[in-house]
Amino acid sequence: MMALEQHSVLDPRTGGGPERPAPDAGPPRRAARRLLTPLLVAVLLAQMAAAMVTTAVQQTPTIDEPVYVGTAADYLHEHRVRLNPEHPPLGKLLVAVGVAAAGPHVDTSLPGDQGRFGRHLLYESGNDPWRVMLWARLPVIALTLLFGLVVFAFARDLAGPVGAVVALALYAFSPDVIAHGSLATLDVPAAGFVLTSAWLLWRARRRPRRYLPLAGLALGAAVATKMSALPAVPLLAATAAWAVWHAGAPDRRRAAARAVAGAAVVALAAVAVVWASYLAVDPRLRWSPGQHIPAVHGLRGLLVRLLPFPEAYRDGMRVQFGLENRPWQGFLFGRLYTGSRWYYLPAALLVKTPLGLLALGAAGGVAVLAVRRLRPAAPYVLLPAAVLLAAAMHGSRDLGTRYAVFVPMFLAIAAGCVPTLRWRWAPWTTGALVLFVAVSSLRTYPYYLPYANEAFGGPARTHLRLHDSNVDWGQDLGRLADRLRERYRGERIWLVYKGSGVPSSYGIDAADPREVPAREVRGLLVVSDSAAAKARGELAGLIASSRPVDEVGHSITIYRR
Repeated sequence: MMALEQHSVLDPRTGGGPERPAPDAGPPRRAARRLLTPLLVAVLLAQMAAAMVTTAVQQTPTIDEPVYVGTAADYLHEHRVRLNPEHPPLGKLLVAVGVAAAGPHVDTSLPGDQGRFGRHLLYESGNDPWRVMLWARLPVIALTLLFGLVVFAFARDLAGPVGAVVALALYAFSPDVIAHGSLATLDVPAAGFVLTSAWLLWRARRRPRRYLPLAGLALGAAVATKMSALPAVPLLAATAAWAVWHAGAPDRRRAAARAVAGAAVVALAAVAVVWASYLAVDPRLRWSPGQHIPAVHGLRGLLVRLLPFPEAYRDGMRVQFGLENRPWQGFLFGRLYTGSRWYYLPAALLVKTPLGLLALGAAGGVAVLAVRRLRPAAPYVLLPAAVLLAAAMHGSRDLGTRYAVFVPMFLAIAAGCVPTLRWRWAPWTTGALVLFVAVSSLRTYPYYLPYANEAFGGPARTHLRLHDSNVDWGQDLGRLADRLRERYRGERIWLVYKGSGVPSSYGIDAADPREVPAREVRGLLVVSDSAAAKARGELAGLIASSRPVDEVGHSITIYRR
């Protein structure tokens, strides 16, 4: 790692150039500083790795994972795109690295939808679901750790080594990042690639020829992982133009031409990555959708037709628009509703983001806007998160903060700028708030998915405020099986489970209480908290007339009847 005193940060006198070297602190002190920062980086990433691997080992498949794992296995065996077209291939190719290492038996002739195919792979093909899921999750865990290095490098460019360690600590202890970075899903990879692109564009202000193509490749990786990253393309292309303009040229006309060329380089590189991800699956680009592709008209239809991507990508966009038109149910602060609320994601982020990160991120954001020497960073740190959050708020699926997992990433970068402020209280307050975040995160271990901060009662009360992937995404079926064996062996079990797991595969012998008269439901009633949040009619009556006696992972409640 580069010696800390040789790394430049924003100069308070120029607003962007390198600051003058600090006075020589002597060889012993320099050597200690060289060792301290790499050691802190290693410790922070090691604890994050331990948290994610532990979570990956203990959790059963969440609702989306069997689809992605099954699609990854299909890529490996069929070498064509036919399942899960609503998400591009790159993230699932990453998962496929782990699936290939696990070497499961795959029956590609199975008819049916992508969810059934994934469940068949895990539970009906003679494979060990624990082993397959762990291997599928490990590549995402590794990528999440690499994004931690991006956070460190980005913050070091802006605020020096102290700010970089602060940013990395906030990232490494973020419960949402740990929770979704330990799953074989696409949210953290897509968000991390956008973050990487923004960082490379920041560096392109000084060396555009080196960093613009790399920024375009990172942006393309985001778009080739999740279509929700598409709003970042025009924004980061414009940011690329701004970065090239900042690099300077002898005259305005030449500077403008170079800026346009810089934006084109980023956009073309992004498009190339999307094509490459489909070609990596199938060099012949065959496309035979295994599901209905809805017709999309109007402005959305025109947008889909104009996309310079393979037909499978454009059909995936049509599927996404079809999903947006469904009447999804949301749950916020105890209220169940149909449709979406524009304020859902900000409210959910307020619940699920550690208080210390909220405070430091807000202070850092204000500092980036208000302090002259930090202001050049605003288009690279604040604008991508704001635009992507606005786009996500416009969606129709109020299902979790995973749709905005980029927010804690960019907040950590902004928070890293706080120690650079010349305020007497800044170093001590920053240290105290980072410690507060660390303690809050460690207290929720290993139940990161249902995390809520202290202002909202912690993870034990998240299910009263939010539902779905905020709390209960089917991840605790294995823990439920262990609890029933340990404490309730031989009792009659009635189960309402929300998830993709198969209870019998974990030794749970249970019946659905909704299929018999209520008077026959006696013994233990086990209900996923998301199902309880949406309960109406007979199930609501069963829950109301039962006594809660236990909970599993802050996501499943056990009642006695």
